[in-house]
Amino acid sequence: MSAEADLREAIAAHGRLLFGRGFSVGSAGNISVRLEDGFLITPTNSCLGRLDPARISKLDGQYRHVSGDAPSKEVFMHRAFLATRPEAGAVVHLHSTHATAIACLAAPGEAAPIPPLTPYFVMRVGRSLPVVRYYRPGDAAMEPAIAAAAKDARAVLLANHGPVVSGRTLDDAVYAAEELEEAAKLALLLRGQPARTLTPAEVDDLLGTFG
Repeated sequence: MSAEADLREAIAAHGRLLFGRGFSVGSAGNISVRLEDGFLITPTNSCLGRLDPARISKLDGQYRHVSGDAPSKEVFMHRAFLATRPEAGAVVHLHSTHATAIACLAAPGEAAPIPPLTPYFVMRVGRSLPVVRYYRPGDAAMEPAIAAAAKDARAVLLANHGPVVSGRTLDDAVYAAEELEEAAKLALLLRGQPARTLTPAEVDDLLGTFG
């Protein structure tokens, strides 16, 4: 099996797991992966829980559709990360409940709406989680705003919409998206409580070791 075929199978497998955990519903959410000769991205109006690997969209190096079903209408969201962060090999966009709740509570422009409560959140997501102001879903005008935020962040929250998360590999991006959702859940559970957060020195130590 080719590397591309392996990645198609992996996208479908991760999609089933994310859907099964309730991190996407209906046809919400999309996943992309960088290839040597372009990109794979989940098709428009597809359900992450029922992806057919053979029908996943393929784009060339200029993000033009070359095969498979029509790509997600949010290609620009993935391009903002993949073009801005050369080390990023994959991007995951979800409508996971707790991260989206934070995206509804946080002010646009806020840089860290989820506090560093656990080392795993810091290791996978990093220090910064910018909140990009609200845009209508599918509005390509959000691309430059996401790209600007992605210069210094592995993930962003789209106001009133949900998270967009990048990673060096598909596994990295999915695991970071899952960790982000769990960190958001913790933040909401502990809201108003005197919870201990990691100190700046502890965050620096984690990023120096695992960043």
